Amino acid sequence: MEESEAVQSLAALAQPARLQVFRALVVAGPQGMTPGRLADALGVPASTLSFHLKELLHAALVSQQRDGRNLIYRASFERMNGLLAYLTDHCCQGQACLPAATTAAASCATC
Repeated sequence: MEESEAVQSLAALAQPARLQVFRALVVAGPQGMTPGRLADALGVPASTLSFHLKELLHAALVSQQRDGRNLIYRASFERMNGLLAYLTDHCCQGQACLPAATTAAASCATC
């Protein structure tokens, strides 16, 4: 991941509602969620949610797919893992920073 992509991703997540939307999509996994389900789950008005989803799409943190009359939004696990890798690249000069149990819990092996 390039520095400009990391900055764009971090900027998109640096807003409470967008962070909540992204986390909800991560929890939903590959099946994703419709805007209606997201709005209900987070208590966010549809117009506000639309704005936040557009920002996350622009940062490539989520994808959008049409399924009949519905739009399905999914977290981009590849982009998320790329951002995490960028942030931790060369961490502690190649030495483990956290105890092994913490490091294992922090990784997303299923993503």
